[in-house]
Parts: sequence; structure tokens; C-alpha cells
Amino acid sequence: MFGLAYGDSLGAPTEFLTMKQIQRRFGDHGPTQLNGDPALVTDDTQMAIAVGAALLDALESPPFTPDLITPMWRRRFVDWLNSPDNNRAPGNTCLRACRGLAAGKPWVDATVAGSKGCGANMRVAPVGLAPGLTDETRAGASQLQAALTHGHPTGLAASELTAFAVRWLADGMAPADLPAALRDRCHDQRAVYHERWLDTLWQRPGVDAPETFIARGWDECLERLDALDEALARGDRASDPCEITGAGWTAEEAMATGLLCFLLFPDEPVEAIWRGAASSGDSDSIACLAGAFAGAHLGMDAWPAEWAARIEYADRLTRLGDAWD
Repeated sequence: MFGLAYGDSLGAPTEFLTMKQIQRRFGDHGPTQLNGDPALVTDDTQMAIAVGAALLDALESPPFTPDLITPMWRRRFVDWLNSPDNNRAPGNTCLRACRGLAAGKPWVDATVAGSKGCGANMRVAPVGLAPGLTDETRAGASQLQAALTHGHPTGLAASELTAFAVRWLADGMAPADLPAALRDRCHDQRAVYHERWLDTLWQRPGVDAPETFIARGWDECLERLDALDEALARGDRASDPCEITGAGWTAEEAMATGLLCFLLFPDEPVEAIWRGAASSGDSDSIACLAGAFAGAHLGMDAWPAEWAARIEYADRLTRLGDAWD
């Protein structure tokens, strides 16, 4: 959780800059130090905390089911929408969907059906960290938290992959084994629609079956994993990480480029989030995902000790970390 926030904070000032602008303003390495006290984060961390706080509440009242967690996530997302701190250039999809949730619409009507923006998976790390969930429950919950705002199947699949990457790394998977494991997950889940969690989300014009709907998401994620393999084979640790895996504005690109930054520096977490922050795309989301992967792999001691007291929402991040470490 702290790695996610660190990456988010470092990437925030470079989000809409080109590589030339980043280098001109911050030097060749991009931003390398947290700025401010507290060091502010963006909506990425704010919404990840919202997802995590609702999960904490739900796990205290088992069994963990979609009927239990859905109203909790709705309330937390609406609280985020109305928060005075919600002034960090939040995504239009999240704002639009959360307004619908606030108005009392069923979530399948409030969600933005065609959006696969990275807001679907920038916040999913807590679902990967939460203990005691079966694979089916973790998959369904990962997709549901995405679907509340982003109804595109690729947003759902990328969110599940992001959550499982966090879980596997926290459980000790070697980073080098991660791309193949994610690819296997894509193939295994290609025709699996979690109806208990997603209800009638699949029902769209031109879609004949839920399996058809969800398969598109897994196929698009597989394309990005192909690009990830290409980028890793090149092994370029200095160029813009968005060149091959994508700029990160969409969920599958954010997942792939965040993974690339982490896998280029699997034992150097600060370098990983520096690389994500110095990118031409959605830098804060890319760096926050790289930070989540790095933190899951290496733990809290891998980060500079002085950062923990300076990052915004440190108390909330600590509450989640203490619960799930």
C-alpha cells in the first residue's frame, strides 16, 4: 500500500508531460524525491484506500459475498466523490459513475459501459492483499470493484490480473515467473463470467453470451502481455517505458507498463517507481502499480524509511498494512 502511494505521489507532477518536458524539468532521471510534507497523492491512492477500507469492514462480517461488499464499496466511492480532497484531477469515468451511484442507480446502470480506463485497476491492490479469499472470490471481487465504474470487459480482466500479481508476489512468486503465470490466467479464465459478482453487466447490444463479453477483455490483456514480453526481451531500462507496452491510460496498458517498470528493476523498488514516474503516459497510475508490485514483492523495509512519515494518508495506509501484512 505504501509502494502504491509512493509511486502515485512521484508520478503526479509528470502525468501530462512529454519525456522532453520531464527531462527539462526534473533531469534525465525524472522526479526522485517525494515533494512536500505531506507528500500529496492523487485519486489513485484515494480510491485504493476506499477499496481497502470497505474490504476491512466486510472481512469483519463474514461470509464475504457480493451482496455484502457492493453497498460498502458504493458508500466509500460516493464518500470519495464528495470529499473536499477529491481535487487531484480525477478521471471522468470515475466521476460520472460515482455520481450515478450517489443518485441511487443500480451499479450496472451507473457504470460507464464502454470505459476500460486505468481507474479500474489502479485501486485494486487491496483485493490482492486481502487474506483468506479463494481464487474465485478474489477474481469476482477484483472485477466487481472495477465494474462499479468501468464496465468494459478489459477493465475487469486487467483488474483481476493486477490483483493476482500482487497476491502471487506477496506469496513469494519470483518476479521472472510472473508474466507466464498471468498469461496462463488469461487462457484459463477466458470463458469464465462471474455472474454472481457481475450480474447482467454483459448484456450489451451485439453480445450474445456472457462468455463472449468477458473473452474480449482477456484477449486484449493477452495482447499487452505479448508487448510486455517484447519490452522485457529488449531490456531497455533508460527509455520511455510506454513505447512498447502503452501509455497506461487504459487498464490493460497500465497493468503492462506498471509490470514492465517493476520487472526491469525487480530488486530496486525506488528505481521501479522512478521509471514509472518518468514516462510519457499516465505516469502516476503506472508508477503506483509498479510500487504496488514492488512492495508486495519486497515488503516495507525496501522503501526509504523517511518516506513513511511524509506520505499523505500514512495513517490509513498503515491501518491496511497492519491488517494484511
